[in-house]
Amino acid sequence: MSLLNRLAGRPGYLLLAVGCIALVSAGLVIQEFDRLQPCPLCIFQRVLYLLVAALALGGALLPRLRWLWLGLIGVTAVGGMATALYQTWLQWVADPALECAYGDPSLIERLVDWLGMQYPPLFMATGFCSARDWTFLQLSMANWSVLCFAGVLVSLLVIGRRR
Repeated sequence: MSLLNRLAGRPGYLLLAVGCIALVSAGLVIQEFDRLQPCPLCIFQRVLYLLVAALALGGALLPRLRWLWLGLIGVTAVGGMATALYQTWLQWVADPALECAYGDPSLIERLVDWLGMQYPPLFMATGFCSARDWTFLQLSMANWSVLCFAGVLVSLLVIGRRR
């Protein structure tokens, strides 16, 4: 039995959930180690990774509803990728007028503010969306997030395979 066949279904869902939780954990470690200030878009992406993890656990517990789980995870991952692409664009343009904190707060900003009040260590947004404070291999955290959400989408192809 090949590795791809072994990752179809429950094992794939579990691996996806663990991977997303590991990404959030790594982000928190990098944030603390480098004293980074996450922005509202960063926190929203963190929420989406946690949502993917929760949905993947649902898929592992109730595998008969696999199309529902695959669809919900896919929509969440596309939303996360769009958010990360938007943040990448903000970092590239670096126009203060486009910054998150200017103007009326968006729905995302209001959600992030509310979550920050509920549990500040995980969800408090204090940074600017256009800041490129951290890079690895010349890619910002937002660039890496685009790739990670793309990885979630690719993993859905493996998880959704029939055995």
